[in-house]
Amino acid sequence: MHKIIKKKEKIEIGINDKIIVAGSFNIVHKGKGVILFAHGSGSSRFSHRNNYVANLLKDSNFNTLLIDLLTKEEEAIDLQTAQLRFDIELLAARVIAATEWLCQNKSIGRLPIGYYDASTGAAAALVAASELGDLISAVVSRGGRPDLAGDKLSKVKAPTLLIVGGEDHTVIEMNKDALGHLNVKKELSIIPGATHLFEEPGTLKQAALKAAEWFERYLSKK
Repeated sequence: MHKIIKKKEKIEIGINDKIIVAGSFNIVHKGKGVILFAHGSGSSRFSHRNNYVANLLKDSNFNTLLIDLLTKEEEAIDLQTAQLRFDIELLAARVIAATEWLCQNKSIGRLPIGYYDASTGAAAALVAASELGDLISAVVSRGGRPDLAGDKLSKVKAPTLLIVGGEDHTVIEMNKDALGHLNVKKELSIIPGATHLFEEPGTLKQAALKAAEWFERYLSKK
């Protein structure tokens, strides 16, 4: 049974008084922390995979914020060029703006913040975490491209879990390389039989449970 949601709302976050990104904010009763979802590579807050994970995290009593890192206009451009999804600096700035919005939100007080990300959103979240330091308590990447965070990886302070499908061989190697540059508590978890999108039966649930365990370990004790 899912936790009773105390509050669910659509939000808009202004950036530099010009750009507005949309999000879905879910608050549970007596939440232990808040997880910010950073999507990448053409995904959005409506992704069924991310919503599945968000629901599981709500079962574990975590608040969730799912945001679109690109505006509708930018998404239209990206569909044609596939370039904005790889603009890690731009995406990281959006993650930071959303984090600042969370910090100013009175409904969650000073709850610890974690990042859950996928694809190029992983690099954006890790760059943001490197900038925000101790403000971020944990990071989980699923099928992500943390390697795109470059030299920012060594500056991340948050415990980081990298989850990759066992059949996603190229991305496994990219994550192994990124893992070597992280100087924090870290782990690479490979889900047997899973491809990049975790579409195989049971694999997404395995990944989601791994994420929930990581957040339980590093957010709940704060």
